[in-house]
Amino acid sequence: MARAHQPATRPPNAPPGDAAILEASIATMAEHGYHGTSVRDIALRAGLSPAALYHHFPSKQAVLAMIMERGIEALLTRTREALERAGDEPADQLRALVEVQVLFHLEDQRGTLLGTSELRALEEPVRTPHLAKRHAQQRMFDEVVARGVELGAFRTPLPNEASRAIVVMCTGVASWFSPEGPASPEEMVGRYQRLALDMVDAVDPGPWDRPPA
Repeated sequence: MARAHQPATRPPNAPPGDAAILEASIATMAEHGYHGTSVRDIALRAGLSPAALYHHFPSKQAVLAMIMERGIEALLTRTREALERAGDEPADQLRALVEVQVLFHLEDQRGTLLGTSELRALEEPVRTPHLAKRHAQQRMFDEVVARGVELGAFRTPLPNEASRAIVVMCTGVASWFSPEGPASPEEMVGRYQRLALDMVDAVDPGPWDRPPA
C-alpha cells in the first residue's frame, strides 16, 4: 500500500495571507478552471471579502501568474540542485532529473495540473518569460540526453524526441496517481527512471528498482 503523499499546502516564502489565497485559488481553479473562477469565488474559499483579496493581489490574473511563477522557479531550483549532486555519468544525471520531475508533480497534484492546463490563460507580460523558464527546464533534459548520446552512454537515434517524451511522461503522473494506489511516489520514481533509461536506450541502465538518491 502506498504511503499517503501530503501535498504542499503553502507556497514557499508566501506571507500567510497570500498563501491562503493561493491555496484557495488552486482549489477553486482546479474545480472550475481559470475562466470559470471569479475573484469572489477565490475570496469566499479563502475566507475573505473580495475587497480584502484585492489588498493582496490586483487581479485574478496576478494570482494565476504567482502560482505559475512560484511553481516553475521551485522546479528549476530543485532540478539544478539535483544535477549538481548527480555527478558526471549521464545515466545518473537522467535518474536525478526524473526523480525531481516526478516527485515535484506529485507533491501538489492539483497545483501542478493547474500549471499545465491553464498555461493558455497566462497573459503578457508574464507569459513570455514564463515560457522561457519552462524551456530552460526542458533544456536540462535535452542536454543530459544529448551528452549521453555523445559519450556512448545512450544509443537512442532520437535524443530530442526522447527527452521531450520523458518530460511529458514525468509531468503526466500528476493526472492519474493516487496516494491510495499500490505504489508510493518513491516507487514511481524508480519505475519512471527505468522507463526513461529504456527510452534513451541506455548502455548500462543498472537495476530497474534502484532507489532514488
